[in-house]
Amino acid sequence: MKLYNTLSGRKEDFAPADGPVKMYVCGVTPYDRSHLGHAMSYIIFDVLRRYLEYRGYQVRHVQNYTDIDDRIIARARHLGISPQELAEQLIADYAAEMEGLNVLPAHVYPRATQEIPTMIEMISTLVDKGYAYVAEGDVYFRVSAKKDYGKLSGRSLESAEAGARCGVGREVEPGENKEHPGDFALWKAAKPGEPSWPSPWGPGRPGWHIECSAMSVKYLGETLDIHGGGVDLVFPHHENEIAQSEAYTGCQPFVRFWLHNGWLYLGEDKMSKSLGNIIPIADGLEKYGGDGCRLFVLNSHYRSPLTYSEEALEAGKRAAERLRLAAHLPGDGKGSPLDPEAFRSRFIEAMEDDLNTAQALAALFDLAREINRGRDQGRPVEEAQAALRELAGVLGLTLAEGEVGLVARPFIDLLVELRDELREAKLYQLSDKVRSCLTDLGIALEDTSEGTRWRRRG
Repeated sequence: MKLYNTLSGRKEDFAPADGPVKMYVCGVTPYDRSHLGHAMSYIIFDVLRRYLEYRGYQVRHVQNYTDIDDRIIARARHLGISPQELAEQLIADYAAEMEGLNVLPAHVYPRATQEIPTMIEMISTLVDKGYAYVAEGDVYFRVSAKKDYGKLSGRSLESAEAGARCGVGREVEPGENKEHPGDFALWKAAKPGEPSWPSPWGPGRPGWHIECSAMSVKYLGETLDIHGGGVDLVFPHHENEIAQSEAYTGCQPFVRFWLHNGWLYLGEDKMSKSLGNIIPIADGLEKYGGDGCRLFVLNSHYRSPLTYSEEALEAGKRAAERLRLAAHLPGDGKGSPLDPEAFRSRFIEAMEDDLNTAQALAALFDLAREINRGRDQGRPVEEAQAALRELAGVLGLTLAEGEVGLVARPFIDLLVELRDELREAKLYQLSDKVRSCLTDLGIALEDTSEGTRWRRRG
């Protein structure tokens, strides 16, 4: 399997260093509702994990929650609740949304507020090694001490300094006592009215970047196989993670494969909570369903930018229904069964090439068409349907059939029978009206040589 490594800038053959695949994915900062841009990233890394497991690897997946942050504090103050209460509420919402998207839960969800001792130990070691320094209760990482700083993003120390001076990609606050403008905060001294924890440098709270290093090293070890996140995290967050982690452990590389997904755009701007131009995940699930949202994301390569549109999501919803029908409508054939192996081979070939989900989906839709054709020809389709469901599951698609209550079934059967009689009487306008009513009720019909079959849509 080949994966594109941001660190090297090319596709490389992937295999874990040893044992299970150690995969860390940057999680959400719960200060507002999660949006479809978040869904895009977590769907992609869910598919990566599913495919690795499908190919026989064990995966240990860790994803953090940054549950203390300037934005959490500010929004909690605005709402008149505690930062902890706000974070708990939004984390619960996020977990429910991930379940709706059929995203597998990570094996560990560490939270920043629960890992303070680990961060303090890491910061203390960096200070002792000369990679960090204390300045009036704050602690900063000394970027000039890490000679290869910038190797992930390709930025020089001078460009990092320019970015710091103009506030690009990092917080720049008055009163900072930095040796170098590119130095970044590991520990922030407490401010009045804000949550804080005791430390050797006085009360305060951790900086953003140290959180992920502390959690990943604690739960996965000194070297990770895969670290994932959005392309916006390359600099400064992931660059700073490399610097502080390698300085702390003395081990290189901190991460063997860096994977970054493209942005989701709404119009000309990246979908972002900070910009306020978001489509909440909950809204997407309600309108398009989990499979529809997944197909919208996976129909494009993960490293490519994706533009939100209702038309594209509607297309994803319709495509999911086509796959569901092909996967579940029964056939009564007695001829030679369909052989799905060529489609399985195409699927695997696409996924092995840097997780090319668009081509993998093309193989699934071709298999679905072959199933429909085989059913019409009276050939057995069960084996091909099982393969379709299996491969769709690798992409996290449920293709779940909805349930229809026992009370409703006789009435649906009656309407289907009425439609058949109207068609036989050539009263097509009335028969189409019955079909339209059934469609509005979420019932899909398929006319076959042996009569009309129906099933619940979605």
